[in-house]
Amino acid sequence: MDNKPYRSLNEYYREIFGRKTAKISLDGGFTCPNRDGTCGTRGCLFCSAGGSGDFAENAALSITEQIKNGKAQTSDKWKDPAYVAYFQAFTNTYAPVEELRRKYEEALSCPDIEGISIATRADCLPEDVLDLLSELNGKTKLWVELGLQTADEESAKFIRRGYPLRVFEKAVRDLAERNIPVIVHVILGLPGENRETILKTIDCVNHLPVQGIKLQLLHVLSDSDLAEIYEAGNYTPLTKEEYIALVGDCIAHLREDIVIHRLTGDGDKNTLLAPLWSLRKRDVLNSLHKYLKENKIRQGMSVKN
Repeated sequence: MDNKPYRSLNEYYREIFGRKTAKISLDGGFTCPNRDGTCGTRGCLFCSAGGSGDFAENAALSITEQIKNGKAQTSDKWKDPAYVAYFQAFTNTYAPVEELRRKYEEALSCPDIEGISIATRADCLPEDVLDLLSELNGKTKLWVELGLQTADEESAKFIRRGYPLRVFEKAVRDLAERNIPVIVHVILGLPGENRETILKTIDCVNHLPVQGIKLQLLHVLSDSDLAEIYEAGNYTPLTKEEYIALVGDCIAHLREDIVIHRLTGDGDKNTLLAPLWSLRKRDVLNSLHKYLKENKIRQGMSVKN
């Protein structure tokens, strides 16, 4: 037990694998329907040129080589960790099934890979892909990560998510029917959203059969369309204090069994325009835990039935 007032990822992984676990971020060389013209060409408003995979390995390398490089980066941090292959960049179910199968199975064939996490869009889970995921789920520990970002339909249109809430809800239920754990991505600080909007998103998550959540601060990256809005003075990022208070609210309103996979995220220091305080991730997490302790906040304390 790590004695945190929420269900932490570290504790969850130790329950599953019995030891420290590291995720290796991979770039499978996929694209996205919001990039290739299917539903758009510019991506989501906040998305970087790297398709939210700025810290993934080099797509020019094979999956095996990427995993080898990722393991090398953790070799001096932890002794004998378990590894989860994390297909992170762009949309990782957006390809013919046989291509997906080849890349997933290559990852799982690498030494010490004990699970696989696949980030994708809710509108990219056709029946044949769901069948493949179900097959994988019978072989290894599998998680599917879906980008909800917000449950507010107007906000979703503004950020160019590309599909309505009902599509997301169906995707979650399709995965749940196959006993595939779902991790939901939620962004705090979207333009026009406030505490009430964000807690409505948390309430939406609470009422879906999901197992995990990632809370992500909205970063303004120089290679995103959001940068133009920010530089024109039409978007003000959250302050550190505002973000910490919102995360505290989210934890308090989040169903107790949901694992919190992320409390804040990393922005690429080479492209991050704002908020620059987010670069001091350790300071942010320390301040957050102090805030939770001082305000006696624990996960689920304010959940509405």
